Amino acid sequence: MSKNSSKPVEIKISTVVAVSAILRTLDLSTLDAALRQMTGGMSDYFDNEFAVLDLGQLDATDQPADWPAITALFKAHSLNPVAVRGAPDWMHDAILAHGLSIDTLAQPQARPAEGEPETAPPPAPAPAPVQAAQAAPVPEPQVQVVHAPVAAMIIDTPVRAGQRVYARGADLIVTAIVNNGAELIADGSIHVYAPLRGRALAGASGNAEARIFALSMEAELVSVAGIYRTFEGGLPKEVAKQPAQVKLNGDRLEVTTIKA
Repeated sequence: MSKNSSKPVEIKISTVVAVSAILRTLDLSTLDAALRQMTGGMSDYFDNEFAVLDLGQLDATDQPADWPAITALFKAHSLNPVAVRGAPDWMHDAILAHGLSIDTLAQPQARPAEGEPETAPPPAPAPAPVQAAQAAPVPEPQVQVVHAPVAAMIIDTPVRAGQRVYARGADLIVTAIVNNGAELIADGSIHVYAPLRGRALAGASGNAEARIFALSMEAELVSVAGIYRTFEGGLPKEVAKQPAQVKLNGDRLEVTTIKA
């Protein structure tokens, strides 16, 4: 092998973005019906996105899980499960055995053995008594507010179809057009001072306070902290091609115009 030839294997840091599928049941027929209703029967609705299956809101964490069938079901709806989040410890071996990873962002406590009482954390020790004669007046603390600069990635060129821009740990500012088929992702907010025609996913690391701003709102899909909304039928007339913002209100996204 010559010195100028490339290495057979080269490892670099890469960012993989996955949608979060929050499961409140593991019943296959119920999940299938919900996904069909969500996608309207469109086989390419999710465009083969990676998916993390979130079990943190299951009604009962002792439900049986048929992982091969669950994986096949999501793949049939153009979602590719790659990991499971929020699974109790006793599920981990089965999850790993079927080729899925364990997302350790927020793991629940292990299920107690049958008949074993749940234990509460020990109470905090009471503060030691202070004799009145020795007590000294405590000065009023001085609070200093420091406004730290917010990191931002700035893109001055058009973002074309097939391109994906990710601002890790920062806001994303784009001063040129974002074309159909392009994707913007930011852990913070997204600002587009031009037409936004592709996808915009703000608060990608879970920041529910993040927002999306566009000088001309024409997006295909918007998302804040994993809650998304698509516009196959077009945006509402009052916001289409208008200066607008997207923000999370509870568990739903609001798209409103920005008035001068």
